[in-house]
Amino acid sequence: MQNPINVIGTALQPCGTRLKTGFYRDGRCNTDEDDRGLHTVCAVVDEPFLLFSRERGNDLMTPVPQFDFPGLKPGDRWCLCATRWKEAWEHDEAPPVILEATHQRTLDIISLETLLEYATEMPGNA
Repeated sequence: MQNPINVIGTALQPCGTRLKTGFYRDGRCNTDEDDRGLHTVCAVVDEPFLLFSRERGNDLMTPVPQFDFPGLKPGDRWCLCATRWKEAWEHDEAPPVILEATHQRTLDIISLETLLEYATEMPGNA
């Protein structure tokens, strides 16, 4: 995990610090061989995506206090599984992506051209 690179070829930036996101819950969409879900897409979740994900069996809106998970709201940044983001894209429900904070391994699943269509600016405060 040393010096991880994002999809645009520069140093991987934090996805967010307010919520404990990422496979390692360190605010980054970092990955390694232990991350079977490939939690590498830094997304700014929106209501259509959150509803889509819940319909697919992954409720990201409901808090789970025992896992220190507050539940996501539209506008929150979260490291999504690349396959879930792609599935949402295939159903026109994909949320915006922060390229600087999206790990390069995402390109194994999603093309850069597709990610560029959903790119959004890196917001100030996480």
